[in-house]
Amino acid sequence: MTREDAEKERRRLAALALEVTERRGSEVTRVTLAHEAQVSRARIEAIFPEESDLFDAIVEDWFAPDIEIMEEVLASDLPIRRKFYEFYARRFVREQERYRRSPDTFALYCELGTARFEQVRGYIDLADHYLSELVAQAQAEGYFEGLKIDRALTLINQMVVCYTSPQMLMMLEDRLQLDKLAQIIDTMFAGLSAQDGGARGVTGLRSA
Repeated sequence: MTREDAEKERRRLAALALEVTERRGSEVTRVTLAHEAQVSRARIEAIFPEESDLFDAIVEDWFAPDIEIMEEVLASDLPIRRKFYEFYARRFVREQERYRRSPDTFALYCELGTARFEQVRGYIDLADHYLSELVAQAQAEGYFEGLKIDRALTLINQMVVCYTSPQMLMMLEDRLQLDKLAQIIDTMFAGLSAQDGGARGVTGLRSA
């Protein structure tokens, strides 16, 4: 089997594992996958030497469309404000569709991702990397004045967390709307900077 064939087989089995997870409502082991794929356990273990390798493949399959979205938006010639909106809106719509299709399955994936957070972290870091590139583009056009990229990254993530967190989506799905996201993005571009606007600078909280 060539390396290309082996990679195709790995992707096929990862997709099958996703399908079985949704059907059974529980995490799929290599033993279960071998049964479902009607291949030997030795064949599965040759492709996924550890259980964590199977989970890695499932996570890769889950996040692949998100990576495609982010790379497409980043490479586009859209105005920077529109880029920011599309960067979040397209992924949010996709996750919302997944959630509405099967809330229980969506909750299961959130649970599995939380339990194996270290295996998921790389994709979160990758999203931050792409966001950093967008921030740099925005700053080149005069936005987010005076902010270091890491600081801008943290502030922006906190402003849009409801549209990026699966857990928040499950809690607030009926309140999350694209027109609200657009207003958040517009507000961010209108005022996010290192300037002290007066909200801070007091020695302590004051009672009303």
